[in-house]
Amino acid sequence: MYNNPIIPGFNPDPSIIRVHSDFFLVSSSFEYFAAAPIYHSTDLIQWSLIGHALTRSSQIQIHTPEPGGGVWATTIRYHQGVFYVIAASFERYRPQDDDRVWPRGFYVQTENIWDSTSWSDPVFFDQVGFDQDLFWDDDGTVHLSSTHRKLNRTAGSHLKDFAIHICTIDLETGDSTSEPRLIRESASGVAEGSHILKRGKYYYLFTAEGGTESGHSEWVSRSEAGPFGPWELGPHNPLWRNGTDDEVQNTGHADLVEDADGRWWAVLLGVRPTRKEGYWEESVLGRETFLVPVEWENDWPVFNGGQKIGLQSTGPELYPFQLPVFWRDDFSSPDLQLGWYRKNTPVKVDYSLSERPNYLRLYGGPYNLSTPTCPTLFLRKQTHRSCIWETRLSFHPTSDKTEAGTVVWWNYFTYSSIGIRLFSGKRIIRFRSAEGNVVEHELNTQSDVIFFIECGENYRFGFKEASNETQWVGQVSNRTMTKAPPVGAPFTGMMLGLYAFGELQRCLVPADFEHAEFHS
Repeated sequence: MYNNPIIPGFNPDPSIIRVHSDFFLVSSSFEYFAAAPIYHSTDLIQWSLIGHALTRSSQIQIHTPEPGGGVWATTIRYHQGVFYVIAASFERYRPQDDDRVWPRGFYVQTENIWDSTSWSDPVFFDQVGFDQDLFWDDDGTVHLSSTHRKLNRTAGSHLKDFAIHICTIDLETGDSTSEPRLIRESASGVAEGSHILKRGKYYYLFTAEGGTESGHSEWVSRSEAGPFGPWELGPHNPLWRNGTDDEVQNTGHADLVEDADGRWWAVLLGVRPTRKEGYWEESVLGRETFLVPVEWENDWPVFNGGQKIGLQSTGPELYPFQLPVFWRDDFSSPDLQLGWYRKNTPVKVDYSLSERPNYLRLYGGPYNLSTPTCPTLFLRKQTHRSCIWETRLSFHPTSDKTEAGTVVWWNYFTYSSIGIRLFSGKRIIRFRSAEGNVVEHELNTQSDVIFFIECGENYRFGFKEASNETQWVGQVSNRTMTKAPPVGAPFTGMMLGLYAFGELQRCLVPADFEHAEFHS
């Protein structure tokens, strides 16, 4: 028996490989930087973040995309001693108006996956689309599959017509060497998340279908001829079906791996909504990474014994494990801990870990948290529904146009913050809810302020000065915090973080954070 998800919090669209006794996994990062997080495990149960494939502005430029834009559905592959991460980044994503710019995909490569600085600059493909996958055939031919809209639309329908296309490429240049061919479309109008593998005499095409919401599912096809097909649909598609009354929902977008003992496994995304009286409350954690065993019957894969995906599953040599409800950064290292994220690619260094040792010093930039560009904002993924976020801040503003504090972040349309400002020459606490309501409290001392955010049935915001009692100033419901944006899509999960900003001006006074932590 083991527990799902294996990687909790915002980690959708997982892709996995094994190299010797090591498993490596990547997930989507969307509008956040560093991009393409890489996790490592030796037993498929306990995973550690070891780095990111996209850490430099020469590799990725994410600037002012809508929520849900940026880097989609990274794939990780290993071939002849080289690791590859394949990705695409949406610079314009407005599904409400059916307005998208199909991105060019690209890959980066390294021979040392443990060193995030070793990843190459991108090699771009000719073929546009998202959810790219590379497959090396036995003769060395490299195939690129990706998803984009069919050129010949389905007549008389309102389907998205997102379908899987494939071509061969010159790996060194990324140039296409064949015409793209449509190899899979879905009656649902969405076939995406393609992964191709070969086992025995068959090539297998795995596709996520129905969209990543409640209709999400995983399908399989196989071919004896090759990646261009013809493809034969599996006899039991979809491979499983979780519905809107199940404890895990929206499941799909799978990738497979074979362990050292010849057993097969699949990683996939799912969400864990919370059952309320008469309805399901959307999960604040977003789409997470799940693991299921895969068996083969008559050369067809059977996922999880053909059963629905749940919060517990069984597999040989696996064991129960729950990620502890504790994490802390006391900013004592010369570099930020892994797992801090910026919204978009920063264009300027606006922080220091050395100017005041054992503090994270932020120099707030000229953008507040409601702007779609990159504010001075450092975020971490929420991995437990019930927890407490805490930080300690030293900030003495000299302008009433500046602020520093802590935030619960969904996107730049929906966030709730609590911070220190100046008003009529005095320091105040300002709480701003996601609905836009503002509550202010005058501070009585010049001491540091400790902020608390209780996460659970809702988000509750408090602060205290020195040794004083905690004052609770407001709360925001989970439903409010997970509101869909008016443009873009809510593809990510809740994050909590630290910020400083000036209103169209730099904050000349630094904001010093002594620690940040999650605890129970």
